[in-house]
Amino acid sequence: MIKSMTGYGKGEAVHEGGRFVVEVRCVNHRYGEITVKLPRVLLQFENEIKKRVGEKLVRGKIDVFIQVENAVALGVPTANLPLARGYLKAFQTIGEALGLHGEVDLALVASQRDVVTVAAEAEATLEDMPQELMSALEDALRRVDEMRLFEGESLYADFQRRRETLAQLIAQVAARAPQVVAEYGQRLKERIAQLLGEASLPEERLVQEVAVMADKCDVTEELVRLESHLRQFDETLAKSEPVGRKLDFLLQEINREVNTIGSKGNDAQMAALVVELKAELEKIREQVQNIE
Repeated sequence: MIKSMTGYGKGEAVHEGGRFVVEVRCVNHRYGEITVKLPRVLLQFENEIKKRVGEKLVRGKIDVFIQVENAVALGVPTANLPLARGYLKAFQTIGEALGLHGEVDLALVASQRDVVTVAAEAEATLEDMPQELMSALEDALRRVDEMRLFEGESLYADFQRRRETLAQLIAQVAARAPQVVAEYGQRLKERIAQLLGEASLPEERLVQEVAVMADKCDVTEELVRLESHLRQFDETLAKSEPVGRKLDFLLQEINREVNTIGSKGNDAQMAALVVELKAELEKIREQVQNIE
């Protein structure tokens, strides 16, 4: 079953003294683009995370957000005392200069950037993290996949309806094509009769003109190729692998055949059918942009 490229999933897993929270968001994109945002202490796992995400989500713009809550075991808080004293002195100087009164409290100083930092523990501790981290990531990816599959089912149903509309319009084109030539021959015969009066054009010449017109208007090859492309479209829709790019290519080929039919039609009714076909194809093309 086809899948949408749009999805969201969240996963959590408990680690010693902390908890991993992983969010994965995916939107439409022509290719696969993965961005991972995570704390500095986990940076060494970025490539591993990207690889796993890429195995599950082939196409789309994918953002992965990883947070560590209550991360006691991930690092040791460290006070930068020289920097803290510098901030304290700076605040006191500002107060004296502006004539402001009041004590500079601990919370103000401690909240300044880099006054309190979390230094990573020994690397052996970090090596134990991927198991819990990957567990949270797997949960998030599973939920993304469920959402994408659910939306894919809706897209599939819409494709089926529009595919039926295409079949009906193409059948009308196939039925109309012979009538175009017959009507042209009749109009040509009437026009010649008006111009020549009692005189007449040799029947052989009239047949020759109609044959030339028939050759110019013949859309048999285009209809055969359309049937082949649409059959491939149906077969591709039924696959479980990512098919968005192939469907997009097939739609380009289908649209090319429809354009050729329009240029050969030389008939108002045929032109109207081609317009309807192109409008329906455009709606399908827009939906295909949502498929992985």
